[in-house]
Amino acid sequence: MGTLDGKTAIVTGAGGGIGRGVAIALAKAGAKIAVVDINGDSADETVAGLTELGAEALAVHGDIRDSARVDAAVAATVERFGTVDILVNNAMAARGQVPFEQITDDDLELVFRTGPMATVYFMRAAFPYLKDGYGRVINFRSGAEMIPLGGMGAYIAGKGAIGGITRVAAREWGAHGITVNSIAPAAMTAAAKGYFDANPDKLKEVLASQSLRRFGDGEADAGRLVVFLAGPDASYITGNTVSVDGGGAFYS
Repeated sequence: MGTLDGKTAIVTGAGGGIGRGVAIALAKAGAKIAVVDINGDSADETVAGLTELGAEALAVHGDIRDSARVDAAVAATVERFGTVDILVNNAMAARGQVPFEQITDDDLELVFRTGPMATVYFMRAAFPYLKDGYGRVINFRSGAEMIPLGGMGAYIAGKGAIGGITRVAAREWGAHGITVNSIAPAAMTAAAKGYFDANPDKLKEVLASQSLRRFGDGEADAGRLVVFLAGPDASYITGNTVSVDGGGAFYS
């Protein structure tokens, strides 16, 4: 038996990268997965892989910048699986390599609408189901907040806002038995790859700053931490940010 047998999870940005790894880890623990991604083909690919593992999965195609689409995604999940027990807000888009003084309104719009605003949209839409059932929320931050990388100002601002959202919701929603935590992974996301491709020397610098000098794996590292926070052994943990970054950021 898996630790999450019978539970339903929504994972945003699960069409690839860390999100796909998280979806796989949750599925292996027994959860049913709603794969939310703006790229329909990628979402379908993830669902196909989860189905091969024997998991129940649903692809939900939608732009999380639109609160109505978010509401529809949650509604589709409930229609298929009956409820929402676990919400993983992983998705966020950003344009990197932007000097601070050149950050545009569009850069901020992209980051905040796909990051903190979408996080609030999903939490708000899922709340009626989380409070009446199991109730686990895991949001995604970044170790880059602690060791800020040049050219990533808008991205880091968005991730920092998600930290504040996590703490406030944890305080308020504890009365409903809902835990709200965030994780700060170090894994090769699309944004990170673009940054390091343009700044190869920075890759060595970042790895040298870590205690364990490698990037994490979406499933084995970030995914397994999400499974723990979503599971019964983490029922008394809330309002925290947990790093899974090889000892790079040292959140405290």
